[in-house]
Amino acid sequence: MQKPIIYHIPVCPFCQRTEILLNLKGHPDAVEFRVVDITRPRDPVLLQKTRGTTALPVMETEDGGILKESLVILDYLDETIAGGRQRRSDPFEHAIEQMLIAKEGPFTTAGYMLVMNQDRDARQSHQDKLLKLFLEINDFLMEHSPRSDFLFSNFGLAEAVFTPIFMRFWFLEFYEGFDLPAGPGFDRVRRWRQACLAHPAAQQTSREEVVKLYYDYALGAGNGALLPGREKSSFVLEPHWKTRPYPPAEKYGHPASDRALGLL
Repeated sequence: MQKPIIYHIPVCPFCQRTEILLNLKGHPDAVEFRVVDITRPRDPVLLQKTRGTTALPVMETEDGGILKESLVILDYLDETIAGGRQRRSDPFEHAIEQMLIAKEGPFTTAGYMLVMNQDRDARQSHQDKLLKLFLEINDFLMEHSPRSDFLFSNFGLAEAVFTPIFMRFWFLEFYEGFDLPAGPGFDRVRRWRQACLAHPAAQQTSREEVVKLYYDYALGAGNGALLPGREKSSFVLEPHWKTRPYPPAEKYGHPASDRALGLL
């Protein structure tokens, strides 16, 4: 029987959401994942399917329908794949869940703006914006779920949305020395983050993979773009990231060459 197809980048957080959801449902093979090399021009066949858009993931249903946007795909898979709905069944609880998920967009943007920032003098401003959003999430969790590790009693839809972002923010720890300050103001969100990162359904990537592949993001070049003087993006599929050395953590210093990054 033909499966739905998800065109994706293995290390992309928005793609990882779908993998987490399928693991939670107990059907990790219910979808065929096809890797897209974002350092190369898109396949014209795929561009025809997406009507020219390049953002990933993209899902092709069994009958050829095309779905875009990770949260849309997540909802579709939650409805159509066996294994029980991961969204909350109680309407009020689902509304709370959606309120938290609505905070993800600005949160993700703030983290990516920090890692891509190239101005030393602007670092603190970017960090303050991200910390403010962490505080807002902390307050939300304290209001709706002060004692649980997760939003509710178990890892659910909101966790599937945020966990890949927490994992990508490993690049902030490595390249910016960023972490949550000590103190009760961040204790609840810190506990949530730790529980999310440790969950067995969310182990598709590692800190090492994120740090190595996102080096070019730390220098201001995203989505497979080439930096001046470079021939290969840190997002290339080969050489495999496991064979490469760690990049330099000092993102504001002299940039590493392709050879120093193990790309040649």
